[in-house]
Amino acid sequence: MILGAIIGDTVGSIYEFNNHKSVDFEFFHPRCEFTDDSIVTVAVAKWLVIDKQHTFEKLEECLVDFGKRYPNPMGAYGNGYYKWLHSDNRRPYNSWGNGSAMRVSSVGWAFDTLEETLEIAKKSAEITHNHPEGIKGAQATAAAIFLARNGKSKQEIKDYIEETFDYDLGRTCARIRSTYDFDGSCQGTVPEAIIAFLESFDFESAIRLGVSLGGDTDTLVCITGGIAEAFYKEIPQWIVDKILSMIPQEFKDILGEFNK
Repeated sequence: MILGAIIGDTVGSIYEFNNHKSVDFEFFHPRCEFTDDSIVTVAVAKWLVIDKQHTFEKLEECLVDFGKRYPNPMGAYGNGYYKWLHSDNRRPYNSWGNGSAMRVSSVGWAFDTLEETLEIAKKSAEITHNHPEGIKGAQATAAAIFLARNGKSKQEIKDYIEETFDYDLGRTCARIRSTYDFDGSCQGTVPEAIIAFLESFDFESAIRLGVSLGGDTDTLVCITGGIAEAFYKEIPQWIVDKILSMIPQEFKDILGEFNK
């Protein structure tokens, strides 16, 4: 659980500012590594493990702790988030950036009802991303994961996300790929990430489709990977073995606790 998001982030990491508009690429390029997306994803997972009340205080503590101990990730933290991390008086900053969606995958796995999933996804976002689009991106991502892990079909997931969040999921990857450029917003990343999942036929193809779209690649594919893992129920062992060799032991320990 949530390893799919970390894999997507890592595989997409080298293409964020150098988009690769094809599904044909070396899956784990020698230069790829986890970015801030994985760091905050693990921080949120730790929050869910240690704080059963799901308080803002503990969420802030986890995000700040990880941010300060992993201060210089590949690609760096976004400017707004970096300022929030190092502020003496942290407040939400009305962001609609895709950071709220990239860190939320564990929420999609953690709860027994869709209602609670949406509630905690909102909370996980609004500590920084309290703009309606920032909240919506986190909720849509978590909801897609919740529905996928609970056996809903791709059509059912598509219908729910379109009806609830008013995202256009009727486009194709080919159509998106031809004109899509870097977009750091939730509204310009989350729908595309979900479409990459919808067109895929297994976990690896979902990651490849996500990369091929371009845009803010590591974040887009982090979102795609989280949903794909929930839907397909398994990740090829060679991919699992490789990513486990690339992330810190601390990440693996927290994932182990979360999966319990």
